[in-house]
Order: sequence, then C-alpha cells, then structure tokens
Amino acid sequence: MKTRTKLVHGGTRRSQYGEVSEALFLTQGFVYETAEAAQARFIEAGEDQFIYARYGNPTVAMFEERIAALEGAEDAFATASGMAAVSGALTAMLRAGDHVVAAQALFGSCLYVLEEVLTRFGVEVTFVDGTDLDQWRAAVRPGTKAVFFETVANPTLEVVDIAAVAGIAHDVGATVVVDNVFATPVYSDAIAQGADVVVYSATKHIDGQGRCLGGVVLGRRDFIRKVLEPYLKHTGGALSPFNAWVMLKGLETIDLRVRAQAASAQVIAEALASDARVRVIYPGLPEHPQHALAMRQMGQGGTVLALDIAGGQEAAFRFLNALEIVLISNNLGDAKSIVTHPATTTHQRLSEERRAALGITPGLVRLSVGLEDAGDLVADLRAALDAV
Repeated sequence: MKTRTKLVHGGTRRSQYGEVSEALFLTQGFVYETAEAAQARFIEAGEDQFIYARYGNPTVAMFEERIAALEGAEDAFATASGMAAVSGALTAMLRAGDHVVAAQALFGSCLYVLEEVLTRFGVEVTFVDGTDLDQWRAAVRPGTKAVFFETVANPTLEVVDIAAVAGIAHDVGATVVVDNVFATPVYSDAIAQGADVVVYSATKHIDGQGRCLGGVVLGRRDFIRKVLEPYLKHTGGALSPFNAWVMLKGLETIDLRVRAQAASAQVIAEALASDARVRVIYPGLPEHPQHALAMRQMGQGGTVLALDIAGGQEAAFRFLNALEIVLISNNLGDAKSIVTHPATTTHQRLSEERRAALGITPGLVRLSVGLEDAGDLVADLRAALDAV
C-alpha cells in the first residue's frame, strides 16, 4: 500500500459491529472468562489480547501499528507525551556507568533529561556540535551505549546527518536514538538512514490540531517489547485510549496537512529571505548551511522556520505582538500558524551564554507554519515587521 492508503487503513481493528471509524475502547481493564485464562494471559498475552490499559489497549494498538507502517518500523509503543517517549526511550536502555553522546542543540526538556535526570543516576553524557562529524568521532568510544540527537534541531534548525552519525555510532556498538519531530513522519526516512530508535511528540504534526498530548517510540520489535515496554508499563507513561483515537484520526490527514504546511513554509522563507530586517533560517533555502543534506535526507525544508529579528528581544516582542493571524504559543506542527520566542519560553532556563552558544539569540523567533493561505501569512509577517 502507498503512504496515504496506509494512513487511512493501517492497523484497523473492527468490533463485531463492523464500524467504519475506528472504535474507541475507553476502558482501563479487560475481563477473563476464567481464573486460568487470567493466569495464562499474565504469563504471556497472545496476539490481540490485553491485560490493562497501562500495558496496551486495542485503540492504542491501532495507532501503534499505523504509525509503525508509516515509519517503516517493526513496532511502536505509544506514550502519554513526546517527553515521555524521549525519557522512556533513553532511560529504558541506560544504567549507571553507561555513556551517551548527544547533540548540544536540543529542545529544553530534552536537555533537562540528559543533563539533570540521566546524570543523577550515574549516566555520563557528552555533548557535541551535531553538525560536526569529527566531534562525533572524537566523543564516541568503545562501550558508548547510545547517541541522541534531533534530526532537525529545535529551534535553530540545524540538520544532522543521520546516516553519517549512525555509521560512527554503530562502529562502537551504540544505539542511535533520534527525535524526528521537525522532520515529521511524512518526510522521515530515519530508520532506512540508520536510526535504531525514532521518537515523536505525537502532539505536534500527528495530532496537528492542538487537541491532545501524545508520543510514540518506534524501532525493532525486540527493543520495543523487551526493553521499552517493560519500563513504560511499570512506570506508567502509557497513552490514553481517547488520545490514541484522536491520533488515529490525525494520521488519516497528516500527509495532506504536512505537505501543504511545508509548501507554505517554503513560500514564506523565500518571500522574507531578502528582507534586511530579518534573517531567515530554513533548511529549504539554498543559503542554509545544511541545505543539500536536508534535501537528501528529507526532500523538503519542513514546516518550521526560525526568524532572527534585527533589534533583539525588544524588536522580537514588538513583532510578536503585532501579528494578527499567527498565534503566540509554544506548540508547533499545528493547523494554526504559531510563533514563540525560545529565549524566554522553551529555552529560558538555559544561561545567556549557553543560548548564545546554541544560536538562540534574543531576536530569534520560531515560526510553525499552519494551514492558512500562504499569501495571508506573508502579509501578516510583513506587517508585523513594519510595526517593529
């Protein structure tokens, strides 16, 4: 089946009523015909057998199978949020004494997990410039357990070479874990390019309409079921059945939505590229440092731009406050265009020096392009620049 067909039909389970839309199994538990049946299921649940919603649920299983088919992964485990997916994927495989190498340009909560949580329990973490392959080579060592990076960094839009970093990591036996949110499942080929584990915040493009939190971890079945599932089912990071149902509905239209959003992002980037009042950072522009890599790796620039407004934070705030269509919020991947100021929101806990090193300037704003008319968005952005 082609992608759009998988997104509509993949993983579907129908009850005895033969419903068209996927059934919402809003239950936390399941009934056994006998005590012996309950005992047997706890020893080993068979295919399409469920024990407790924290372990699995028919609606959640449909979402997991559908997103796995889209990603080209053997299996998936859905989580309560994107950060539950990130922390679960890393914590499930790591223990005291292990070594992790990570790109330094990461979402603020990902940095917190690596710098504060994992190190608290004796995991050693080394940070590198994700775009510098020599730094990756110098940082990994025999016994390095995992490498972690965002394939497109939040919010600076640096693009990491998945295949090259995966090759470096696999040479020392390390597992490659990637946060693929900015690339989106539509433009992702991360597993084919060498990633072992792919993580998404389903809150973003998968729902894509600002309704629910959710996350998902994808990879080989032995990792998902033998390493990740035991950790998540005992620590409670499971996705709710209702949110899974919403995500299923989101997957039906994700290909249409994301392609339209990315096309508009390209239009906006090109329209503002020559405006001296703003520096446009977008992988779809030829002047982006990793433009060729982005085209090879994703085939498109994505749905998010960074705009560095001349004049620093004061000018950036004036710009944000003058927008009429674009909303100020800290989400992304939504049907509505959304803008945020990372230095004072998503990355505010970092020191000024750390933000500067990552390229998060006082004037930087992150723009997630929605489904509005591209011409209307360009006009809104230009009017806001005029207000600055």
